[in-house]
Amino acid sequence: MKKNVLVYGLISGALISAFIVISMNVWGCEGNASSMYIGYAAQLLALSLVFVGIKNYRDNYNGGVISFGKAFTMGLYISLIASTMYVVVWTIDYYYFMPDFMDKFAASMLKQAQSSHLSPAQLASKTAEIAEMKKIYASPIMVFLFTYVEILPTGLIVSLISALILKKKAGGDGVVVA
Repeated sequence: MKKNVLVYGLISGALISAFIVISMNVWGCEGNASSMYIGYAAQLLALSLVFVGIKNYRDNYNGGVISFGKAFTMGLYISLIASTMYVVVWTIDYYYFMPDFMDKFAASMLKQAQSSHLSPAQLASKTAEIAEMKKIYASPIMVFLFTYVEILPTGLIVSLISALILKKKAGGDGVVVA
């Protein structure tokens, strides 16, 4: 189980880490809905290896059976490895190659708010919210936490769904049933 978790976690982490580096350096810091959807789609694609890893273990190393608990645990570990790689790569990219990311991201969010025809009071509130977000993101611990919150819930959901789909127990007559 450990080998499967490690292999699929590292591959998943490498995929999502490569995506974040490439996307941030190609598309930049625009905080629009389409870039958010593309990012979550990339996370789902990379985290689909949770399903593949559990299925590979069940079928090739565990005689075609796996409990929900073991499948979910495997998925969780794969997701944790992938998420940790993502967080570490983003943190390095942010601090060493994109130290002005939050300034550009905040400017993009403010520009979007201004173009959405908010009232002066709403615009002032949005501006204060953006300033507070920048202040919070100035802490390396908060960068780590926010980045985990960005990817880990997706990994938990994929792990849960994968465990539900892939669980199989041996029947009383030795026949594997779903």
